[in-house]
Amino acid sequence: MSNAVKALEQQTSLAERDDQAELALNRARWLKEKVNDLVIGALLPVLIVVVWQLAGDFGLFSREFLPTPLHIAGEFRTLFASGELVQHLAISLQRAAVGFLIGGSLGLVFGFLVGFVQRLEFMLDPSFQMLRVIPHLAIAPLIILWFGFGETSKIVIIAAGSFFPMYMNTFLGIRSVDQKWFEVARVLNFSRTQQIFRLILPASLPGILLGLRLSVAISWLGLVVAELIGSQAGVGFLINFGKQTATTELIFVGVIVFAVIGKLVDSLVRLLERKLLGWRDNFQG
Repeated sequence: MSNAVKALEQQTSLAERDDQAELALNRARWLKEKVNDLVIGALLPVLIVVVWQLAGDFGLFSREFLPTPLHIAGEFRTLFASGELVQHLAISLQRAAVGFLIGGSLGLVFGFLVGFVQRLEFMLDPSFQMLRVIPHLAIAPLIILWFGFGETSKIVIIAAGSFFPMYMNTFLGIRSVDQKWFEVARVLNFSRTQQIFRLILPASLPGILLGLRLSVAISWLGLVVAELIGSQAGVGFLINFGKQTATTELIFVGVIVFAVIGKLVDSLVRLLERKLLGWRDNFQG
């Protein structure tokens, strides 16, 4: 009996080792795939930077027209060392976050209401669709006229832009729920509350998350518009100051900061999307 127990323990130990080895192998494969993807994605940007730097070194264009990556890096280092870049970036992030929270939240609420109640669709949706197609630059002067050049006007511009992607995708996500699921819900005797939280919301979550991603992106674009029109602080202010002083390196620093932060925020939203929608089995190419 003792030998049988020992044999069983040995088999269990071997099985655990095999599982651990397989898990380690899967992790190594996953890490290798991520590194390969990173390398492939970095090839084109690195090549562009190298060609750009070489062209500048050989004098194919002037520094005032197009500074080299090393000159831009030097300006970035100067701004970062003085703390000026961090200060302006913090102000811009705060503006974008407040504007997005206001506009995105309102878009989510109205998307739910209009999606659930058809009469509200007839009442509100035509007006929302008309306002949606008005460009930021067209309404920005009017908002500044109403609210002045302070923080309020900038937040309103950002909120106005972030409202519509969230509203549209929430509304469409709810309306795209298959009618057959409601027939199943009636068979299961779901109450109205159960239909909303166990059927409609999970089924419309892909559309809502898409709206979140687009809303965050438009908030960042709205921030650029708001700060370029008139501001005394923020990354857009740095770009305007670079234009006024003909400091091309400073303009490039602002543009690159906008691009990098926008990409990071978008990647965070995509990560959230993968976590919440991991149950989907989509074609990956």
